[in-house]
Amino acid sequence: MKYEDVLKHLAPCGLDCNRCAEFEHGNIKQLSSDLLQGLSNNYERLAEIKSKRNPIFNNYAYFKEILISFSNASCSGCRGDNVQCLISCTVKNCHKEQGVDFCFQCNRYPCDNQFTGRLRDRWINMNNRMKEVGVVEYYHEQKQVPRY
Repeated sequence: MKYEDVLKHLAPCGLDCNRCAEFEHGNIKQLSSDLLQGLSNNYERLAEIKSKRNPIFNNYAYFKEILISFSNASCSGCRGDNVQCLISCTVKNCHKEQGVDFCFQCNRYPCDNQFTGRLRDRWINMNNRMKEVGVVEYYHEQKQVPRY
């Protein structure tokens, strides 16, 4: 994978958008869509039958609603126009103003951005790791780690 390709998946702060449940091109969206398609509309009937032996299937309709929600993910990632990240940050604009792709590339890094506590520690660790191993290698490492 090339650096330019990685930019489509990694946010300027270092978070991997591809593993986010809200990312429009992410794994969670794709897996949820595939599961919905595999279950199709006929599974409700089977879930009702299965609920007699296993009451958890009484909640199948809620499970399906969650899958539908995941399959409708539409966030473009912080580099796009339809940002839906729940974390409010200035990095998505700051990196443009500073003319860099990632925070660690900035002369002001680590700056006093709005990150505090554990979030700041995570931000610094991600950027230090990218600086150490390179952006492409960091991306490959992140693909192996759960996002949540």
